[in-house]
Amino acid sequence: MKSCLAPASLTLALLTVVPFAIAQKVTIQSDDGIDFTKYKTFKLMEGQLNAKAPALNNDIIRRNIETAIRRRLGEKGLMEVDAKPELSVRYTLGAPRRNDKEFVGVGPYGRVRRINVPYTDGTLVIDLRDTNLKELVWQSVTEDKENDPSKIANHIEDMVKKAFEKYPPKKK
Repeated sequence: MKSCLAPASLTLALLTVVPFAIAQKVTIQSDDGIDFTKYKTFKLMEGQLNAKAPALNNDIIRRNIETAIRRRLGEKGLMEVDAKPELSVRYTLGAPRRNDKEFVGVGPYGRVRRINVPYTDGTLVIDLRDTNLKELVWQSVTEDKENDPSKIANHIEDMVKKAFEKYPPKKK
């Protein structure tokens, strides 16, 4: 007698192995004149948590972001040091939940129309600054499209991973 549970359990196993897609947008900016292979050390500076939601504005989230950044930079061959780092790393999570007003000229008579521009708590910005030049050399902005702060909190590791997939930038 055959069991009809085998196909169902196989389907369940496949569903648990295949990760679900997380809607995130990553934007990278970098200085084209910099040779990123010269950087070997970094220091993680204190980050800012600007999210209004308590699920995103706490010490656990701070530690999760910092651990993920350290892990990803370590995988890229950089070592964390306390003194004389070549890169200083800063991050910001969140933006005020608000709608800014943007005025756009429309029509032949120059009339102005107001539109709302939404901001989200699920925005993680990571800056890498050259400590000798005292300039920003690389920046990632990762926006999680999720509206639920507790779900955004679960995506922190993935947000950092996606940001550093594009580090060091490829030469153009």
